[in-house]
Amino acid sequence: MMERSLNDSFEEYKAKRFYDIEENLKRIRDNICEAAVKSGRAEDAVHLMAVTKTVEPVFINHAIREGVDLIGENRVQELMSKKPELELDGVDVHLIGHLQTNKVKQVVGEVSTIQSVDSIKVAREIGKQSEALGITTKVLLEVNIGEEESKSGFAYDSVTDFCYEMAEISGISVEGLMAIPPICENSVELRRFFYDMRKLFVDIEAKKIDNICMHILSMGMSSDYVDAILEGSNLVRVGSSIFGARVY
Repeated sequence: MMERSLNDSFEEYKAKRFYDIEENLKRIRDNICEAAVKSGRAEDAVHLMAVTKTVEPVFINHAIREGVDLIGENRVQELMSKKPELELDGVDVHLIGHLQTNKVKQVVGEVSTIQSVDSIKVAREIGKQSEALGITTKVLLEVNIGEEESKSGFAYDSVTDFCYEMAEISGISVEGLMAIPPICENSVELRRFFYDMRKLFVDIEAKKIDNICMHILSMGMSSDYVDAILEGSNLVRVGSSIFGARVY
């Protein structure tokens, strides 16, 4: 009797989470389309990534069935433990969290893109492991836009110079930039960081550096994705606003 009660309780919880995910995705997609149009672009100009850190595969798979075609994981170990249970046909997977050099071998070949490249050392290791597999791994350069000691990433003023070094590394393809701005007191302050990222993105693209393509500007999360889109982001990383807090 107790087992049936627990199972019934979980099924009710799962049904509620499924409904919330569906409604959240509708609202977020509407917000994304509206912000894209306000920024002077097409409704479909911004790609939604579902950030799946701590989210159980059953709920990730439901989001995928609701049309999510891009997911992002923060930790290599968590990604590898979940991946066998995920319905990833037609779904792109990115690593978005800090990547240590000794974890590179585990993740290369398991994701299409590593968004959090924050050093030449890590980039070279990604290139080395990619060449060993006969593949090219897409990467984004993480920019420490707020110059925060607690965050990794290239300093804003150094990114362009590092691009020339990145261009010489075989096995990787630099596809754009990623950033997490500092906590700001207001939208005006926040959007300045996003504006600066967009400017850097455009400036690097204008230099036409071999093997450096500015296709993806990844910025904006659950709390600030609309502001990020208004300042030019074309990929937003949304987690809790889709899946909610883990409570079961």
